[in-house]
Formats: sequence, structure tokens, C-alpha cells
Amino acid sequence: MILQVVKVGNSKGLRIPKSILQQYHIGEEVELSSTKQGLLLKPVKNKARTGWSRKFKAMAENRDDKLLIPEFANLADREWEW
Repeated sequence: MILQVVKVGNSKGLRIPKSILQQYHIGEEVELSSTKQGLLLKPVKNKARTGWSRKFKAMAENRDDKLLIPEFANLADREWEW
């Protein structure tokens, strides 16, 4: 497949057909690497911590956000003045 290089502001870009984006599950970002054969585009998998905010909110609503470690792990700290 031959694609045209187009001007995007001060840069250049490629328009990737929708069918290719869907086939390779490409969303908002791709990883670009240089190989001996040319450029390689790979879809970016889920980022670390994606969706954590939504999950924490659901835990709070379900009252499932309890401490797993006691608040005062060291009882001697209770007398400490912060």
C-alpha cells in the first residue's frame, strides 16, 4: 500500500486507512521504531494505571476500600507528635 506524505503544521504525516487502524487495534498512540528494513509502527498497549481512577471510585462506592494494613503498624508511633 502506498500512502501520501501530507503536511501537518510544520511537520509531515501519514493518513492511515481506518481498516488498517482497526485491523491492528491502533488507538490514539503508536510506538515508532527504526529497523534495517524501514520504520515500524506498533500499537501502544494499555498504559500503566489506565482505569485506576474509575476502579477506585467504584471501590469507594461499594465500601470496598478498606485498609489492608493497620493504620498504626508500629504502636510506639502512637505517642509521637507529628
